Amino acid sequence: MYDIAQLDVPPLRRAAGTVRLPGSKSISNRVLLLAGLAEGRTEIHDLLDSDDTRVMLQALRQLGCGIAGDDRVTTVTGIGGSLRQVRTPLSLSLGNAGTAMRPLAAALALLVTRDGGDVELSGVARMHERPIGDLVDALRRIGALIDYLHHDGYPPLRLRAGGTLNIERPIRVRGDVSSQFLSALLLALPLVSDGGGQPITIEVDGELISKPYVELTLALLQRFGIEVQHDGLQRFVIPAGSRYRAPSRIHVEGDASSASYFIAAGAIAAVEAPLRIEGVGLDSIQGDIRFVDAARAMGAQVAGGASWLEVRRGAWPLKAATLDCNHMPDAAMTLAAMALYADGRTRLTRIGSWRVKETDRIAAMAVELRKLGATVLDGADSIEVEPPASPAAWRRAALHTYDDHRMAMCLSLAAFNPLAGARVPVRLLDPRCVGKTFPEYFETLFGVVGADAADIPVITVDGPTASGKGTLAAAVAARLGWRQLDSGVLYRATALAAMRANIAGDDTEALARVAAALALRFDGDQVWLDGVDVGAALRHEAVGAFASQVSALPEVRRALHALQLSFRRVPGLVADGRDMGTVVFPDAALKVFLTASAAMRAERRHKQLMAKGISARLDALRADLEARDARDMHRAVSPLKPARDALLLDNSSLTIEQSADRVLGWWGERNTFD
Repeated sequence: MYDIAQLDVPPLRRAAGTVRLPGSKSISNRVLLLAGLAEGRTEIHDLLDSDDTRVMLQALRQLGCGIAGDDRVTTVTGIGGSLRQVRTPLSLSLGNAGTAMRPLAAALALLVTRDGGDVELSGVARMHERPIGDLVDALRRIGALIDYLHHDGYPPLRLRAGGTLNIERPIRVRGDVSSQFLSALLLALPLVSDGGGQPITIEVDGELISKPYVELTLALLQRFGIEVQHDGLQRFVIPAGSRYRAPSRIHVEGDASSASYFIAAGAIAAVEAPLRIEGVGLDSIQGDIRFVDAARAMGAQVAGGASWLEVRRGAWPLKAATLDCNHMPDAAMTLAAMALYADGRTRLTRIGSWRVKETDRIAAMAVELRKLGATVLDGADSIEVEPPASPAAWRRAALHTYDDHRMAMCLSLAAFNPLAGARVPVRLLDPRCVGKTFPEYFETLFGVVGADAADIPVITVDGPTASGKGTLAAAVAARLGWRQLDSGVLYRATALAAMRANIAGDDTEALARVAAALALRFDGDQVWLDGVDVGAALRHEAVGAFASQVSALPEVRRALHALQLSFRRVPGLVADGRDMGTVVFPDAALKVFLTASAAMRAERRHKQLMAKGISARLDALRADLEARDARDMHRAVSPLKPARDALLLDNSSLTIEQSADRVLGWWGERNTFD
C-alpha cells in the first residue's frame, strides 16, 4: 500500500492487461459477522484484507470468536449466538467501518438485552459524524437500552442490560436513509427469534434505497441457514426458531465496487487490447455489478462470464447520460469520474446516501471535479457533471480524498486526461485511505496503465562510490511512491551471472551478451536472477569488485541501456548511479549529484564492513576511494561528472532523512499544484 502523504499520477494514455480483484467488502464483513455469531466453524476463502475487515476481525476476537488462517483462508469459530461466555464491560473500536458499526450495534444490542453485559462501540471522528439514529430508534422500540455517549443520533454508543425484548409487533425502520440499517436488523434479529414462538416481522417505511445491498444480505443469511420471507423488499418475516448454522466453507467473490474503477479505465483507455477483470462476473450477487449496464450506456464495450469481465473502449468521447443510481450508490461515484470524458452533461440521480458515507460524497466530488476544470451542479440527491470545456481548460490540481477510499480511487481516473486532449498530472492527497477496502489499488492500477515516457517523471541521483546514492534514492522513492532503479544492482547482477558462467573479465563480447540477457525481477527488497533470490550474493565483496570492472566496459553499458530505460514506468522513477543524469536519463526533471568528502565516505564504508565482520584499514579504504574517483572521472565511457543542470548535494554532515528532505524540497519547487 502507498503509505505516503501524497501521490502524483502522471498523464495516462493506455490501459490493458489483467486485474485480480480483492474480495468484496460488503460480503466480507457480513460473512465475518455471520460466522462469528453462528455455532461451529466457517472456512472463509478469499476474504478481503483491509482496514474494515481488520476492525471486524478484532471485534470478533474480543467477543470470544476463534480466528485462524492465512492469506487465502480464514477460519472463524463462532460464539453460538450468545454473549454468556463474554466478559464485560467491553469496548470495541470500529474505525470508520459502517459495515461493522451498524450490524454489530444491532446484534450486540439484542444479545446484551437477552444475555446481559455492557458494550461500548466507537470509531474514528468521521464515524462519530455518521448518523445511526434510525437504527437506534428501531432497537429501542423493541426494548434495547442504548445510550449516546456524545451526540444524539451518532456513535459512540453504549449498549447495556436491563431492557426487555418486545418483538411480537412489526419492527419499523426507515428505508430512505441507509440500507445498512435494515441489513443490520436482518442480521441481528435471528439471534432472538427462538424465544417467542412466533416469527419476527420488519416493515420498511418509505422507499428502500440501495436494494441490492439488502438482497445481498438476504442471500448470505440463506447461506447461514436463515430463510427470510419478504414481500417486495418492504416487509420481511424471519421464521420463529431461526438459528445460525455455520456452512463448512464460503467463498468471497471479488468486489464489484472496486471493479468499477477498472471498467471505467477500460471504457476510457483500453483501445489496442482489452482490460480483463477477474474475481467478479456478470453473475455476481452484488448490486454494484449493475455498474456494467451504466458503463455500457456511456459507450463501454463489456463482455463477461462467471467471475470475469473484459472491457474495451467503445464510443469516444463517452456518451453523456442521465442515470438512476439508487441500486449502486458506491459504484455510481465512478460514473462522476467517467463524466469527465463524456460529450456533454452527465446527471446521476437518487444518490442521497452519498451524503452519509465516509464523507459527504456529493459535496466532496463537486469540489474536486471543479478543481480539474469541470462544471458541476450538486443537489440534495443528485450531481451533474460537464467535462472541462476544452483541453486547455483542464487544470493541474491537488485533489483531496477526505479519508475516503472511494474518492481516492475515483479521482485517480482524472489522470487519463491526455485522451481528452490535455496533458496534466494529478496529485492525490492521502492516497493511503484506499486501505479501507483495496490496499493495493494503486499498485494494481499502475500495473495495467501506460504513459508516454516523456510524461513519466525521473529524478536521478549520481555521485561517486560510497556517497550514499542508493540509500538516498531509496528514501526519496519511498516518500514519493515511485519505482527505484539501482544501476549498481544491474552491474552486480551482470558480474554475478558472468562469474557463475566462468566468463573472464576481458571477454567483452561474452559479458555484453550476459548483460543483454539478464533475467532480473525485483520484488520489494528482493532481487531475483534466473528465478533465484540473489540479494545476499550480490553483496559479496568479490561480486562488487568484478562489477566495478564490468561497469567500465562500453559494450556492457550499451547492453544494459535498454534495461535501464525500461524502469521508467508509472508513476515515476528515482534512478541512481554514476551516469544516470548524464547518459541514461538526460531529460530527467531533477538531477542530483551527491557527494561527500573521501574521509567521510571511507568512514561510512569502514562501518559497513565492520558490521559484516570484515576487517579493513580506514586509511586504505580512503586511498582506494580516491583512486577509484580518479579512474571514474577520467574513463573514456560515461565518466563520473555532474550533469550540466544537476544540483550539487554534499551530504558529509547530513543524515539520509535530511538529504531526502533537501531533494524533495527541490522537487516540490519544480512541481506545484493548484
